[in-house]
Amino acid sequence: MTDLSINAPREYEPTFGDYFALLKPRVMSLVVFTALVGLLVAPGSLHAVEIFAAILFIALGAGASGALNMWYDADIDAMMRRTAKRPVPSGRVEPGEALAIGLALSGISVVMLGLATNFFAAALLAFTIFFYAVIYSMWLKRSTPHNIVIGGAAGAFPPMIGWAAVTGDVSMASVLMFALIFMWTPPHFWALALFTKSDYGDANVPMLTVTHGRDTTRRHILGYTVAVALVAIGLALTPVGGPVTLVAALVLNALFLKGAVAIWRRDDAAAEADNYLVEKKFFRLSLYYLFLHFAALVADAAVRGVMA
Repeated sequence: MTDLSINAPREYEPTFGDYFALLKPRVMSLVVFTALVGLLVAPGSLHAVEIFAAILFIALGAGASGALNMWYDADIDAMMRRTAKRPVPSGRVEPGEALAIGLALSGISVVMLGLATNFFAAALLAFTIFFYAVIYSMWLKRSTPHNIVIGGAAGAFPPMIGWAAVTGDVSMASVLMFALIFMWTPPHFWALALFTKSDYGDANVPMLTVTHGRDTTRRHILGYTVAVALVAIGLALTPVGGPVTLVAALVLNALFLKGAVAIWRRDDAAAEADNYLVEKKFFRLSLYYLFLHFAALVADAAVRGVMA
């Protein structure tokens, strides 16, 4: 289903801000940060210019994914309050423009990352763009309640790409950084789905809250929160971890588990009575959770550098 506003005549020329919003800058900021951490904690080093180039092209790849996603999802974005004002469904950017920008940035980012670092990292970036645009956006999102579980892999690749930019390979540490984001993604988005209420149902997106109900979603949030806690502690025990990462894992996951248990114990009546306050707090905590975990990895890397 396509909203009429998508094909409406253009009333004004889009601004730079409209095109920038097409790249999903908030998502891009998380990609840039986690990729940079993967790069900084990897064994070996790059020249400062190479680091800048690697992060720039990984960011462009993330922006390409965002543009392709907005192009393909314009119809369902137009039906959800949370996404209706995005550039394509609001009519500020034409669908064809979004597609062209997404494809152009995909090619530029992959080729240039390969030239700046190595082509293994570039291949990982290419697969990440393909996974988000095709596997997640075009297939999983509209066909299965496991959309955000499997699709979360797209957002989990950046630290692995950063690591590969330095080393040219993967390792247990980079896989665990991937796994941390992969396991974090479902409870993060399911908490959002709990308090956005009818948005996903209105757009016919088979989110778990729509297909299996909120009680099942609450149980799944708890299960994945336990899983991400185990991954976080495991990451802290690898060579890229250390005392700072271990303390962060113990404290953050205690808080995360406490929030997940509080959600699990609730029902719809209790959630509606306080306007989903517990779910909103958990969602806000999830935003800090990932940032602080990866910041702790950088802190431990800095300590090792000072002591070396």
